[in-house]
Amino acid sequence: PMYFLLGNLSCLETCYSSTILPRTLAGLLTGDRTISFIECITQLYFFGSMVSVECCLLSAMSYDRYLAICKPLYYAALMNNSVCFRLAAGSWVSGFVACTITTCWISQIIYCGPNEIDHFFCDYTPLVKLSCSDTHLMALVIFLFTSILTLPPFLLTLASYVCIIATIHRIPSTAGRQKAFYTCC
Repeated sequence: PMYFLLGNLSCLETCYSSTILPRTLAGLLTGDRTISFIECITQLYFFGSMVSVECCLLSAMSYDRYLAICKPLYYAALMNNSVCFRLAAGSWVSGFVACTITTCWISQIIYCGPNEIDHFFCDYTPLVKLSCSDTHLMALVIFLFTSILTLPPFLLTLASYVCIIATIHRIPSTAGRQKAFYTCC
């Protein structure tokens, strides 16, 4: 299961780089640093989705390590291929769905004034600063979405590693502790 999750993380990192790097390189090579509104929203969507997926995937990986170290006798039953696939699929789906909602909302606000962003990629905060409409409710909803999508995975990861460290410290032999720590890395 860990290699399946690592494969997903590797794929995610490739996609991550692909959302910003091509446009940045094109801008550096041609000198044309403009980006259309559709390209900007698309880049924002995919970048935000990848960030969300990464939070969930890293949490799934920490849960896998928790089961492997703290519940080794139950590991094969609790972390089978089906569970592993569901954790990975849930990470991808939740990341893309959450960003679909927020990006659709951002694309509907009214923009005015200078249409330039002083960034090398299209990000939420500078894009909202270009808006003429009231964005307080949108900021609150996006804050809630961000909190829901990042706080539980963070807390699960933190709890997993606290349990792992506590379990490792209970191992009587130094060699056993070292082997357990190497499993985490």
